[in-house]
Amino acid sequence: MCSTKIYNATNKPNYQEKKDLVDFLFQHLEQYGDPKEDIEKAINYALKETPSFGGFVVVSFHEDLISGAVVINQTGMDGYIPENILVYIATHREHRGKGLGKKLMKKTLELAKGDVALHVEPDNPARFLYEKTGFSSKYVEMRFHRSAQSN
Repeated sequence: MCSTKIYNATNKPNYQEKKDLVDFLFQHLEQYGDPKEDIEKAINYALKETPSFGGFVVVSFHEDLISGAVVINQTGMDGYIPENILVYIATHREHRGKGLGKKLMKKTLELAKGDVALHVEPDNPARFLYEKTGFSSKYVEMRFHRSAQSN
């Protein structure tokens, strides 16, 4: 990483920096991403721009362009639910395979206070990075989608 910025409730990105971050994550998360609105919600949560427990965002730059980013949301819990959830991590496709993801993950885990959870699809190649940095899979996630239920 040439340089890194940490954003949180007391050190917020300006409008353009946040827009660039949302655009970067939307583009480089590829098929494992979410709509821009959801990405921005997670960033706003981390920055406490909405009622939340906060979190932080780690952004790496190569020259002046974003090369990687991580979004962490604090859960306000501990023990039975980890204190943090890693919502997004992405590296620029031109910088993959160079150890940037590992460096971002290491920096993120150093900054996080408490345990960190994340969700990953079984076929996501980033799963191997998570396992290498100490994550393990204890549960299968199941979700109830109220909007998908009919009367």
